[in-house]
Amino acid sequence: MALEPMLKAAQDRGMKLRTRLVAGFFALVCFGGLTARLWYIQITDHDFYAGRASGQQLRDTVVPAPRGDIMDTNGVPLAVNATCWTIRAAPREMADEDVKPASRALAPLVGMEYEELYAILSQRSSNDALLLRRADRETADAVRKLCAENGWEGILLLEDTKRWYPEGDFAASLLGFTNVDNAGMAGLELEYDEQLTGTSGRVLSAKNAWGYDMPTGYDTYIPPVQGNTLQLTIDVNVQHYLENYLSYAVDAYNVGQRAVGIVMEVDTGRVLAISTKPDYDPNEPRVLADEEARALVDSLSGTERSAALQLAQQTQWRNKAVSDLYEPGSVFKLITCAAALDTGAVSPSSTFVCGKAYKVAGIPFHCANHKSHGTQTVAQALANSCNQSFIQIGQRLGVQDFCDYFEAFGLQGATGIDLPAEPKKSEFYTADRMGPVELASCAFGQSSKITPIQMITAVCAVVNGGNLMQPYVVEKITDASGNVVSTTEPTVRRQVIRPETSALMCRMMEGVVSEGSGKNAYVAGYRVGGKTGTSQKLDSEDEEARIASFVGIAPADDPKIAVLIALDEPHTFASGGGALAAPVAAQVIEETLRYYGVQPQYTPEEQQRLENQLPDVGTLPAEAAAAKLQEAGFAARVVGGGETVLSQYPAAGETLPRGSTVLLYTEENAARQVTTVPSAAGQTLAEATETLHAAGLNIKAAGAAEMEGAVAVRQSSPAGEQLPQGSLVTVTFYDYTVPADEDVKMD
Repeated sequence: MALEPMLKAAQDRGMKLRTRLVAGFFALVCFGGLTARLWYIQITDHDFYAGRASGQQLRDTVVPAPRGDIMDTNGVPLAVNATCWTIRAAPREMADEDVKPASRALAPLVGMEYEELYAILSQRSSNDALLLRRADRETADAVRKLCAENGWEGILLLEDTKRWYPEGDFAASLLGFTNVDNAGMAGLELEYDEQLTGTSGRVLSAKNAWGYDMPTGYDTYIPPVQGNTLQLTIDVNVQHYLENYLSYAVDAYNVGQRAVGIVMEVDTGRVLAISTKPDYDPNEPRVLADEEARALVDSLSGTERSAALQLAQQTQWRNKAVSDLYEPGSVFKLITCAAALDTGAVSPSSTFVCGKAYKVAGIPFHCANHKSHGTQTVAQALANSCNQSFIQIGQRLGVQDFCDYFEAFGLQGATGIDLPAEPKKSEFYTADRMGPVELASCAFGQSSKITPIQMITAVCAVVNGGNLMQPYVVEKITDASGNVVSTTEPTVRRQVIRPETSALMCRMMEGVVSEGSGKNAYVAGYRVGGKTGTSQKLDSEDEEARIASFVGIAPADDPKIAVLIALDEPHTFASGGGALAAPVAAQVIEETLRYYGVQPQYTPEEQQRLENQLPDVGTLPAEAAAAKLQEAGFAARVVGGGETVLSQYPAAGETLPRGSTVLLYTEENAARQVTTVPSAAGQTLAEATETLHAAGLNIKAAGAAEMEGAVAVRQSSPAGEQLPQGSLVTVTFYDYTVPADEDVKMD
């Protein structure tokens, strides 16, 4: 019996051992699992959990980088950054009792309804909500003041930048614009978006267990880096000349489908100015600038209105000078002429006959004036813009050579200008698809469609010695520290024609202005060459739709600049490029040459019309004063019965055309002679001079005043205005009788 207690004790000890072993085993398993889990968390998946911890412990705020500036060639800012504020809410940080009053007071400032803002601020689970982007200083100050006065927490104002265009709609189609995220959407802003976009900075703020920001000592600030700056080839002065005169033409001639202007340096391809009018204000790009387009959109509703608005916006943003194809009309005759002369297909002495009609494959072609030019040389055919002669020149050139030179002048594909949305291909006939009728119409500028930038680039090759240049608008890129990132050098794509051919073309183009359809491009003191164009819009439902254009070069004996003007669908008494576009180009050429210091060389006839500075004849005896004025080229009229001149009008130092009259006042209290400005509209130079002189006013003639058919089209002081006698009125003359150059394809 004594054995039983011993067996029981042994059993108990075994049970305890097994229990300990099992417990130890389970402890080992649990410890191993815990160790493995800790290894997984701390080693294997460290980055994941570290990121989650940081997200709970830190607030990571992006600090947007300012875009790089865009400047003209002289450093004048065209696109810069303006300070604005992003207003955000952290609802968890706002006291419950503040939600309603804050929503009521702040809603109108952030552009929300009370209910909408209240719903945002009531979301206690949220700690970051956007209220308003791009708030101006006035709005930000008002929000800041309300929060400070009422002790409201949870409203954050983050300083930001937005794009600002100091000159409004100036060069808008070139510059483009950005969206609310400061990303480029059009123009240079889009083309160079990667260069202009900077590197964003960051603010890392520590948060406590409840998600609230800890004191600023826990912040880490990584500053943003501003984007690169673009320095352009554009000169703001030349751009102003172009835009001012182009805008005048759009208004004066009621241009329906916008107007284009380009000024290019012929030897380099540098674009000095480029414009499409009307355009828009890039500070408010979605606002329609064109009143007619705006009225049309406002007359619609629903989806129709949305579609019309989108179309109108896309149209006003489009850079017509680079993106739109058009039929160049008779301006293209420069290409046909240069190619034919360069190949030897024709020579300067070659002649062509222009009759009532010229038939090609049984189809009659006429000249625009429906008159016979008779027998003409190449130069005469170009000056008269004779379609029949250029059909014959095209026939002598032949299909293959015509197509080869069309390609060589860069007219088949993109120029490669550093602007977006340039078409990759033009619309043209290849040699295998060009029959005799197609060659005929293409030779005088119809049936092919190219862009304005292609046309002026090709014309530069015609006159610069034969080199086809790569056009460009960005001259230099610098980083935020001013270091040069890249520069653009003039690039010759290829030699197209011989220098001898180019020199001959310059002389012929000068003849177009001095003797032919381009007379309205005459500029006193400068030798100007050019070519007019008036093309039918063959794909338009309106049979009367025309594009009036002109391309000019100056000085013709050593070209420095080329100017292209194209008015798409003018609605006025004339539609020809010689009547409408040539005067615009002349004004741009004159202003630009003077700005660049190109000295005018006047003919003896022009010398007689030059302005002289008025001498000071005050205190002189009236007779001596009159003699001194006469010696300087002026007439005098004495006012009063005194013997000594007390004052003169206009004043000494001012400039007047020779032959102008100066009033000499010889009495202390003599009343100033005042007159009413008459209208000189429609008058010749002689008639306008007589009209203004009869009113006691002096005249300065501008434009094509000396041309036989020139008449006054505008005057610097409007009819009916009161002016002192002796005042100068500038009268601009155009010759609307210039030979027509409408490029009618066929009967």
